[in-house]
Amino acid sequence: MVRAGLTVDRLVVAAADLADEVGFEHVTLSALARHFGVKDASLYSHVKNVQDLRVRVALLAGEEMIDRIAGAVAGRAGKDALAAFAGAYREFALERPGRYAATQIQIDQDVVAGTRALRRTAEITYGMLRAYGLDEPDLTDAVRLLRSTFHGFCGLEATGGFGAPRTVQASWDRMVDALHVLLEHWPREETGDE
Repeated sequence: MVRAGLTVDRLVVAAADLADEVGFEHVTLSALARHFGVKDASLYSHVKNVQDLRVRVALLAGEEMIDRIAGAVAGRAGKDALAAFAGAYREFALERPGRYAATQIQIDQDVVAGTRALRRTAEITYGMLRAYGLDEPDLTDAVRLLRSTFHGFCGLEATGGFGAPRTVQASWDRMVDALHVLLEHWPREETGDE
């Protein structure tokens, strides 16, 4: 590729694609420069450094992921919404491993606070969980439960960590069933002077 036409958006999408191919941890400015056939220094007019590039990839990936989840849960409620949310989460994690890894990095809260993806993620996730009658602090706890469960399952699946003869899909479906039952019978935190 030629140098002409390099933009921040093109660099970030190329970095996200590279992350899916070689792993998010291997995304460097040198690798990206090689992809575009330019010198590393050419990229510094578009991004500050590799950390800036990785944060931008994380924000792009977060937006792509919540777009996929939003499309899956639209018009659904309760268990149907939970299953659609979980399925879209899993598909993204497995189909876009580098992008998914990017969504797991810690980003400065001032940077994240103004992003569209964060607002949509909160709206969709909390909206789905409110259908279970949850309010704070239970909402936050339930979000953390879902995220850690989905993340753990997807991580094990991606590395071939499930060796039993039962299909992974059957286990996934049972996990979603169990989460639904748990959310319906969520143990409410006592509110009082403790």
